[in-house]
Amino acid sequence: MRSINTISLFIFDMDGLMFDTTNLAIYSWIKAGNTYGIPISESIVIKSIGLDIHGAKKVFKKNLGKNFPYHEIRSLRLKYAQDFIEKNGIPVKKGLYELIEFLDQKPVLKAVATSTERERTEQFLLSAGVKEKFDLIVCGDDVSKGKPEPDIFITVSEKLNCKSNESVVLEDSANGILAASRANMIPFLVFDVKKPDENIEKLAEKTFNSLVEVRDFLQKIDF
Repeated sequence: MRSINTISLFIFDMDGLMFDTTNLAIYSWIKAGNTYGIPISESIVIKSIGLDIHGAKKVFKKNLGKNFPYHEIRSLRLKYAQDFIEKNGIPVKKGLYELIEFLDQKPVLKAVATSTERERTEQFLLSAGVKEKFDLIVCGDDVSKGKPEPDIFITVSEKLNCKSNESVVLEDSANGILAASRANMIPFLVFDVKKPDENIEKLAEKTFNSLVEVRDFLQKIDF
């Protein structure tokens, strides 16, 4: 493993990493599809996880036909997800608060780099009470090319003036790990519902089952 003693930046993905939005996406997509009389399988939703809106649209069109009303059903699915969040709050992944608190005590910067558009990103971060904990937030609508292209991570490192090889990326998706690797950063893979294949796992410097494990690992390292 590359040395992390000189780490200056931790970049967090959001959906599936900080928040359990994968299961929320599955629930809301299936419900929205049923409203339109179009069955949407869990596997199709999972294939779209980690992609920006353009990539996700391609997945749905490929699997459900070119006439699939993606934007209409997506709007309804976002409404269903919003209704859930307003009633129950954003589902926070175990260990998130503790990891952020731990990093607050270290001389490092923290950023969010997510494929999700800014309006929804800031809503989620505010709902969880963590928005002000991050030095920078870069969203899918801030870059022209989404993950697995490295643009979003390169943007973060450039804006915060941090070296790529001193930046740890916390990701749960294959596209995120690919993007972090292409940006020459240090990818930490934290498993979610959609587990990447072995080739993606090999690109990760280290794998974890939860953010709790990430914090426990970092506590043993001097950086």
